[in-house]
Amino acid sequence: MFRHLRRFVNFLPLAATVTLACSTPVASKPPAVRSGDPALWVVSDADTTIYLFGSVHMLKPDAVWFDDEVRAAFERSDTLVLEVAEEDPAKLAAVIAPMAANTSGEPTSAMLPPATRTRYLAALKRYRIPAAAMDSVEPWLVAINLSIAPLEELGYRQDIGVEKTLETAARAGGKTVLGLETSEQQLGFFDQLPPKVQVAYLATTVDELPKAEKEFAALMRHWLRGEPDKLAKMMNESIKSTPELAKPLLFDRNARWTDWITHRLDQPGTVFVAVGAGHLAGKGSVIDLLHGRALPVRRLSKRNFR
Repeated sequence: MFRHLRRFVNFLPLAATVTLACSTPVASKPPAVRSGDPALWVVSDADTTIYLFGSVHMLKPDAVWFDDEVRAAFERSDTLVLEVAEEDPAKLAAVIAPMAANTSGEPTSAMLPPATRTRYLAALKRYRIPAAAMDSVEPWLVAINLSIAPLEELGYRQDIGVEKTLETAARAGGKTVLGLETSEQQLGFFDQLPPKVQVAYLATTVDELPKAEKEFAALMRHWLRGEPDKLAKMMNESIKSTPELAKPLLFDRNARWTDWITHRLDQPGTVFVAVGAGHLAGKGSVIDLLHGRALPVRRLSKRNFR
């Protein structure tokens, strides 16, 4: 029941920030350019326009998305809103350290069942992640490391992810950049998970590693093709059946962000909001909640910008 949490983490902007160790990406051939058409929505009133875009943190160089209607909407905006805006690395490290520390007195590897522990240690060796370092941090952070490592080896990169690309462009263009959450708040969602849930999350991450390439490729395909319903089905169905995960990581955040958007409509201006793609599709998503409030949210296409 925890399998989709790993997928969810891969769409979180802080996932790579908290990584303690990872594999060295394998050198790849020059990428072939392929243009995508990710989903873009807008909600507006007489003097306010808010664009809503689902982000993916890690991308391959051949994923072209920052063009056409997405680029046009971004250029029209005076403010960029992300889940978490860039923060001082030193301050972030100070926040992570106490949250990440395993103070249970039991090595993280010892928390896993014997069969899973064997696969876990093999995975750490496979991706060149120091086992001793992982024993000193909590299971949720180890799971994040193991979620990201195979993707990096496959050529997915953090430095060209959606949030990084948008924030770099926004700051270069003199736009205001805001965060809906702080690093401490976002990491706290994981740190506050009960120990048994954290261990189950790590165990499932280990079990799912062989499927990482196929599953993330499918997620990326749905994202690039602008298929939010298919993406949501992959990402959210299992997490919805697990209240201790779904409530803090998905539904509570969707509700808070919907409130923020609703209140932001009271101020004039044009805003580009980019949050994890799984938050903008499916029942209980931000888009669904906006529709529930009878707000005029609609899907955009290239035709809207001609």
